[in-house]
Amino acid sequence: THLEFGIPELGFVTLKIYDALGREVAALVNETLSPGKYKVEFNGSKLSSGVYYYKLISGNLEVIRKMLLIK
Repeated sequence: THLEFGIPELGFVTLKIYDALGREVAALVNETLSPGKYKVEFNGSKLSSGVYYYKLISGNLEVIRKMLLIK
């Protein structure tokens, strides 16, 4: 699976995946990025099917979205 996101300005970015109980299951990005669009691969093969959340933090921006993993 690929997650795509855009960054409006230079800054430190984190993109993490959480399970339905709020436990972190993966950290996909944890670095300073330049402005632009990015595409990150998420391999959920070791996770069970279900609802997961991804959280993107960049500067003052914090976005949380739900995703469904089906095997």
